[in-house]
Parts: sequence; structure tokens; C-alpha cells
Amino acid sequence: MCGVVGILSARPVDERLVRSMANSLEHRGPDAEGVWIDSDAGIGLGHRRLAVLELSPAGAQPMASHCGRYQLSFNGEIYNHLEIRRELESTGTIPWQGRSDTETLLAAFARWGVKATLARAVGMFVIALWDRQDRQLTLVRDRLGEKPLYYGWIGGDLVFGSEIHALRRHPGFEKRIDRDAVALYLRRNYLSPPYSIFRDIYKLQPGCMMTVNAGVLEHRPASAPFAPTTGPGMKLERFWSLAEVAEAGRRNPFDDEEQAFETIQENLVDALRLQSVADVPVGAFLSGGVDSSTVVALMSQVVGSRVKTFTIGFEDQAMDESRFARAVADHLGTEHQELIIRPADVVDTISRLPQIYSEPFADSSQIPTAIVSNLARQSVTVSLSGDGGDELFGGYDRYAGAFGRWNRLSAIPAPLRHAAGGLLDAMPSGLANLALHGVRSQRRAAGNPAAKLAHLLKTCNSLEDVYFLYLDEWAAVKAIVPGAGGLDDRRAQPEDPGLSPGAFESMLYWDATSYLPADILCKVDRAAMSVGLETRVPMLDHRLVASAWRIPDRGATGRPSKNILRRILYQHVPPELIERPKAGFGIPVGKWLRHELRDWAEDLLSEQSLRDSDLLDPVPVRMRWREHLAGRHDWSTSLWSVLMLQVWLRSID
Repeated sequence: MCGVVGILSARPVDERLVRSMANSLEHRGPDAEGVWIDSDAGIGLGHRRLAVLELSPAGAQPMASHCGRYQLSFNGEIYNHLEIRRELESTGTIPWQGRSDTETLLAAFARWGVKATLARAVGMFVIALWDRQDRQLTLVRDRLGEKPLYYGWIGGDLVFGSEIHALRRHPGFEKRIDRDAVALYLRRNYLSPPYSIFRDIYKLQPGCMMTVNAGVLEHRPASAPFAPTTGPGMKLERFWSLAEVAEAGRRNPFDDEEQAFETIQENLVDALRLQSVADVPVGAFLSGGVDSSTVVALMSQVVGSRVKTFTIGFEDQAMDESRFARAVADHLGTEHQELIIRPADVVDTISRLPQIYSEPFADSSQIPTAIVSNLARQSVTVSLSGDGGDELFGGYDRYAGAFGRWNRLSAIPAPLRHAAGGLLDAMPSGLANLALHGVRSQRRAAGNPAAKLAHLLKTCNSLEDVYFLYLDEWAAVKAIVPGAGGLDDRRAQPEDPGLSPGAFESMLYWDATSYLPADILCKVDRAAMSVGLETRVPMLDHRLVASAWRIPDRGATGRPSKNILRRILYQHVPPELIERPKAGFGIPVGKWLRHELRDWAEDLLSEQSLRDSDLLDPVPVRMRWREHLAGRHDWSTSLWSVLMLQVWLRSID
């Protein structure tokens, strides 16, 4: 795992600038640095290396192809690169200099071209490839978005890098915050690609490649570009489409669950076989849930030795699940380490979050993720995780909630729904919640259920509307960011996968193209790479993803269970160690904001601090803060998004 940076310019590129950009990502690649410049072509590539395969200088980057045509700066792992090498060798001798997957990629690009190579590659990757013959830059991001890549036009330069930190080293960078992006961030707690927090800076969408010709840099998108986009000397296209995968899976489903079980188990075992290989120590995160336990159980079978596993817990027993992870670890015989998080650990981690994430990000599980990553890095360089299982197999409770609610609402004529929503909205919030839930439930309510229901009744006309309302913590507030327009991250995957408007699978599809790359994978990548730890996600092997979309009738009951994953897991772990209500990987942030973190939060949420930011309307924020402190509502999720924005704003001053 590494850090990638570069500049394509109409002017000679300053080597010192490229080196400065690369060194801003030293945490992603602490083992070595490299810079390559072609002044005549106006191209510079930089690299920070975390050595995982081929630890010798033979794996150093940027790397040139044997033929001399290509120069590559690469972040990620091509898990099947030895298989690709064998295919290359079957048609001719290759003068290999080492055993790195970077060298394999370059030889494959020279033999087959970029698209044909990507079709063969199994892995996670960001690629910056310079073609010296055609004087063309190609930027590529892996299929599901495990690895990040930002890019943008600064002055007359196209600048790119694994994190925004690198782009900010450019002397022409302007800290122009996009108010529309701030509003979208507050609705989601993250920013889906292609959006970023800064104007004219974008994220490359998963499964996409962008080509830009030297000397033709005047094409500057007027807004965030979605694939496909074509302009003068520039083309943004997909090399892999989840829409096509979903449609193919629906056309060719498995014959029955038994066939699905056998194929998915085979896919997962093969993914773990490939991803357990490294020239450095490898371990795994273990929460004790279905996904991570399945990964560790199969990993234990594949590697044939004790797996190093890592988890964290809390002093608050209501939130602590470390005992479940410990029970699974004991049963599987792993070499297990756990760390109990205390409020003091949280305060220390919070101070580092703006540096870790480089733009506002407000999934509060970022804190335990950062802490467990630091714990793992003390023993291993690579850690596997169970992420992706919920998006593939429908594990989130909100799927069933949104599906059931829309089925009920859709039976009511729209004019009647809208009128009922207006009546509920007109009632005082306390009275409305009292009518809905009663005194005891209302005092424990997360957020303001009555306001959210009123908004739902007035505005939701499809399952998609209902589902995205579940994700919107500021839905009932008319203008949390005064003057902001509307950005729609539902366009992140604009292709139609052939699903009916009310299909259960639609929610899995939306999550896989927005929530998964922008929240889950972002959270893990940034937290782990902040301490030089490579994370791998076996559930997101694209062959396994394709198989999951072939499961027949998985939404027929309104909630596709993880029956297949459970069948795989329960061959190795007794069900009684796993079966319990889903808890997630959160922290008791609501409680801590009222107590241990109260002074810190009050400083950031004061009316003066909010006005100083010149982005937010202080009135609704202060109201929620008062209600949260009084225990009338649990506003922890929506307040956390404001707190993370405020912390980040102070970090860039």
C-alpha cells in the first residue's frame, strides 16, 4: 500500500514540488520515496512506498516498463499478479527484475493495453500511468473504491494524489470550500465520489479510468464530472460497472441456494488464499460478528497457522463487544489482542482526525477504527477485514425498515400522505413525539422521529426517497447551510441496473456505489494508512460480488439474510458464539458528548464558533445541542457531523 501523486502541466514540472506532494503522504508509505519527471512532456509522478511485496529496491516506484514506453505510480495490490505473469510468460520471455505486482502490471500494459489488463486484474488499486509514446496520462481507481484518488485543475495544472493533503502542497491551491458539498456532507456524514469538500477538486469514481492528453489541459469541468464524460483531450469512462454486474446476475441467477452457497464459499476461500499472501506479517480485524468471524475462520484454514487478530472494547458494557470477539478467537485458536478504549483515548484520537481524513468525515466509528489500526500495526503490516458483507448480503437493519415502511406508505394515496405530513409538521415537536411514542419512548428517541416522519410523508414518493431519508440526519431542517444549492449523490452510479423501483436490491446497489466507498472503505483506508497499515477486504473480490448478485429471490421476504455466510461460518464456529443483535462498530458518543466530551463539544458548537465558520445556521445546531444535553433527544449523529466539520475547519486555518 502506498501514496500516489502527480502533476500534468503545460510547463516544466518542478521536481521539488512533486517530492513535497509525495512526502505529505509519508504515513501511507513510510518505507521509501520516489519521483520521476519528464520536463519536456510536463509530467511528474511521485510515490511513497509501504513495502508489502518485493521488499528490495526492485519494487521501487515510480517504475518504468521494460520497453521504456510506460511509467507507473501505483497504490494497491494485484492479488493474482503471479497468474498474470504466467500468462505473459506463456507467449514470450519477460526480463523480470523482481517479484513485484507493479512490474507485472507494466508488462501487462505493454502486452495487452490498459483495459485488457484491468479486466484480468483481481485486486485493489489506484494507477497513475504515463504513456511516453502517446503523451497521455491514465488515472484508474479499483472497481469498488477501496483505494482513494483525488484530482483537480489548479491554475494550468492537472494535479492528483491519494489524499487532499498532497494537492494542497501546490502553490496555486485555493481553500475554496464548496457550500453545496458541505450541505451534502451534513446529510450523509460523508461525501460520495466525485464530490470533495473543495471546489474544483474531485474524487475519481470507483471502477473508472480517466485519460488526459498532454498539452490539452484547458478542459476544466464546470461541475463534478460523472462517468461517462468526454471533453477536449480528456475522457472519463468506466472499465467496470456494478450496474452491468447486477443486471447479469438477475439474468443468470443460481439454480438454488445450494449452488449459491458452494460458489460463494469457493469465491471467498480463493479471495482469502490470494489476500493472505505478503512478504510481511498479516493479521485480521475481529469484531465477533458474522463477517469478520467468517474471514478469520477461513483465513485460519488457508494460512495453516495461528492468525493474529485484533479488536477493541469499551468500559461501557452496553457498548462492549470485545468478549464476543474473544470467544471466537479462543475457539479458532488465533493469537488475539484487544484494547479497551477509554474517553482519554478518544480525545487523543479526535485531535488527529482532520489529519487522518483530510476532509470532513463523520462516521463516529472512525475513532475505534483508528485505534484498532494502531493496535494492529504494532504486530503486522497487513490486516484483513470483514467489510462489504452487509452491502453484499443485506445485513443492515435499515434495509428492512425502509422496505417495510415504503410498502406501508405506498398503499396510502399520495395527496393523503402529504396532508398527514403537513399536519404532523405543524404540531409542536414534543407533542408530536409524545403522540407517536409515549413519554418513556420519546425521552429515549434517537433524533426527532416525528419530524422525520412528517418529512417522509410530505416528500417521499419512492423506496429510494424513503431509504435516503434514513441516511439524512438533517432532513427536517430547511437550510442548515444557508445559500447552498442541491448536490445529489444518487448520481454516483447513474446507470440503470434493471431493478424495479421498489426492489429490495436497490438499497444494496445504492449503498455499494455511495455509502460503501465514501464511508466504510474511506474510514478503514484513512485510519489504517495513517499508521502505515495496509488493509485488505476479501468480501470485495469482484468475482464474489458478481456471485452475490446471482443469489435468487434474496429480497423476496423484504430482508435477505446472511444465510449463506452463516452456513460457511458455522462449519467452523458454533452459532451460539455469533447469534445476537447486530451492534455495529460504534462508540457511546451520545453519552460522552453529555459528559467526558462536553467541554470540547461546547467550544465547537458555541454560537460564536458556528458564526465564525460562516457556513452553518447556528439556530438549529444550538437547538439540537440543548435538547441532546437535556436528554430529550439523542442527536449524537447529526451533532457529530457538525463537530467534525468544525474541527476540520480549524485545522485548515
